[in-house]
Amino acid sequence: MKGGLLLVLGALSLVAACRDLSGFNSNGGSYQGAVVNAPFVLAGIDGGSTSACLTIDTSQLQQSPGALSTSDGRFHAAPIRSIPQIWQDPLSTLQFGEGRLKNMMYMVRASTPFTDGEGNDVLAVVSLMQSGDIEVRLIRGAPETTDEGGISSTMQNVFAIFDLTKQSSPCSY
Repeated sequence: MKGGLLLVLGALSLVAACRDLSGFNSNGGSYQGAVVNAPFVLAGIDGGSTSACLTIDTSQLQQSPGALSTSDGRFHAAPIRSIPQIWQDPLSTLQFGEGRLKNMMYMVRASTPFTDGEGNDVLAVVSLMQSGDIEVRLIRGAPETTDEGGISSTMQNVFAIFDLTKQSSPCSY
């Protein structure tokens, strides 16, 4: 009897540790919002006018859970692609900042190619927030420094944070 009780208590603690993320499903709608227009955390995206739109299905987080579009046309219904090995790595438990229920890393391919010859894949860090919103960070490359210590402009690096809120409408761009 004591062993059975311990088994039940252990199973309950595992269930309590798992979070139900189904409330984040876009269900025919989307998550939309503007880029955070702060020059110290912005590169490669127009901070004055760029917005993002995300569709997501939380039952597919380890496959291809949705698509990303941006109003500047860089991404147009671009599938968010899972990196299979991450789900077996400690990176799958990445935690940073407060107010985040879950952080996940994906790759997304730009619909409008970058012209620097360094590829079109961008790292997308998707954070499901306790508030019910979603943050998306897009990260691509890093600027190279010149021999004189300046920054080379040949690499089109991207660093952008989008604050997205749930909308009942699908992506319009």
